[in-house]
Amino acid sequence: MSVSFSQNAPLKIGIVVGEASGDLLGAHLMKAILAKEPKAEFIGIGGAQMNALGFKSIYPQEKLAVRGLVEVLRRLPELLRIRKGVFQTLSHLQPNVFIGIDAPDFNLTLESWFKKAGIPTIHYVSPSVWAWRAERVKKIVKQVDEVLCLFPMEPDLYRQEGGQATFVGHPLAQMIPLQPDRVSLRNQLQLPQNDPVFTLMPGSRVSEIDYMAPIFIKTAKLLLQEYPLAHFLVPLATVASLQRFKYHLNKENAEGLPLRILNGHAQMAIVASDIVLVTSGTATLEVALCKRPMVISYRVSNLTYLWVKRKIKSAFVGLPNILLRKAAVPELLQKDATPTKLAQAMSEWYQNKPKQMAIQEDFLRLHESLKQDTDQLAAEVVFREAKYK
Repeated sequence: MSVSFSQNAPLKIGIVVGEASGDLLGAHLMKAILAKEPKAEFIGIGGAQMNALGFKSIYPQEKLAVRGLVEVLRRLPELLRIRKGVFQTLSHLQPNVFIGIDAPDFNLTLESWFKKAGIPTIHYVSPSVWAWRAERVKKIVKQVDEVLCLFPMEPDLYRQEGGQATFVGHPLAQMIPLQPDRVSLRNQLQLPQNDPVFTLMPGSRVSEIDYMAPIFIKTAKLLLQEYPLAHFLVPLATVASLQRFKYHLNKENAEGLPLRILNGHAQMAIVASDIVLVTSGTATLEVALCKRPMVISYRVSNLTYLWVKRKIKSAFVGLPNILLRKAAVPELLQKDATPTKLAQAMSEWYQNKPKQMAIQEDFLRLHESLKQDTDQLAAEVVFREAKYK
């Protein structure tokens, strides 16, 4: 695809996002920048929400939505070609600033190239250096001019190594109300107020869905046996993920499940539910901010799991548990990610109303600690690094 900045663009910004959560961050950042500079232009790799705001994509965002060591190795030649193509295109166009949103294994190298070429660079969303591969901090401060951090404990890690970092809060904490209205959302979705409702979130990437969807569908079947009046919601962020989930529904002979697939609307599905079964990742924080009890699960290839296990420093993998510094919600990973164990954990949550109320209080405190004017704070850093007033 041939793209370029127009001659009258006062502010030219390069952005690369790696997945659906990055598309959300990118779209909100674009809105904050456009509110101050309506003629600003954006080129790189963006998702559907960014494209709707006028973003010009060089490659489809789905090309970068790959997880796991084995899966990345399989796609490595293509990923390397895309990274080189982005650098060549944007180097020629000379943006005022380049922003890599998430996807650190892809973006940090790209940012280092732009920095060496004299283009200011920002990495939006600090990698989880406090949880695993802490040694990356020393390298990251050399690769980028500034890191935007979503969690309050992160900036000091970069400043201690001589880097620049800013806590901007988490955009989800800004977007999601402190007290979600479950009754109203059940009415909107035409769900009975007193029936069990379980939301299944098998991931935003097709590769995640291939691992998790069969397990989640089998779990739903078990829950339906225990709760015959149960309803199941499945919010999916992209057409590709929706099609893949339907493929697994057919493969598992589960078309008869009382299951509703939603095109997006994840927060609506979460708030309307009693309990959420969620694949580990950003979605776990979204569930926590919606104040819903959850069971976190994850499976990757055995090779990827062994590699990650050696590097991880945290006792937990789920963001709610990491941020609360305790086993607030169950984590059933790898061999423990079985339909029987997941259904049991979901049922235990559903049966224990006092425990549900306690976790909602924990999640409210977490929400308050992360709530900032995220989009505006991030936009201010972009203007500063771009030397734009």
